[in-house]
Amino acid sequence: MNDIHEIRRLASPAPKPQSLAWDGSTLWMGSRETKRIYQINPDSWTVVWEIAAPGTPWGMTAVGAELRVLCGETAEDFRILRRCVPGQGFDAEFRIPCPDDSGSQLGWDGRRLHLSQWYSQRVLVLDEEGKVERVIPVPHQICGQVIVDGCIYLVTTDHEETTDYWLTRVDLRSAAPKIDDLVRIPFAARALAFDGTRFWTNHREQNQIVSFERPDRA
Repeated sequence: MNDIHEIRRLASPAPKPQSLAWDGSTLWMGSRETKRIYQINPDSWTVVWEIAAPGTPWGMTAVGAELRVLCGETAEDFRILRRCVPGQGFDAEFRIPCPDDSGSQLGWDGRRLHLSQWYSQRVLVLDEEGKVERVIPVPHQICGQVIVDGCIYLVTTDHEETTDYWLTRVDLRSAAPKIDDLVRIPFAARALAFDGTRFWTNHREQNQIVSFERPDRA
């Protein structure tokens, strides 16, 4: 299996980059260490806005002009879905507990939120109230997620302490999902975003954000 083809490897604006999202023009990053989210101009690589999250921002996705952020809150790290409006802040009234108090990454297909559960090796499709509508099992543990062209792309691994990670595609365009490991990611990656051309992920322990080519583009 081939490795990803890196395009850019850039210093993260904050240590321990954990979550990523693309809103159509800018890249968003959530830091495990600072517990803040940062709006990054991808051309100048500068932070244009930032805000403290209600907890550790483990996962994040763009939902139209807003963000949904999966936060680990309180000393027990309860997993809560939060709403953030760029330029304004977090909605104090929006609070949806994750099913089974478990979740690591988020994706949005234009209609429904998708929540990945790392160790359970599955993606949950949620309704507007956070109730599970569908369960999609996958063969690996999940540490990154984004939805592109009717497919869920995942960063996956079988052993998180190794450097054996993959970009895994779950094709939902048929009745039974078709799952393929496309390329190897040769470092312990966290999160996944797509800007219309390339993927982005975090090399968290090196405090770097990495973009790479989409391997299955026709």
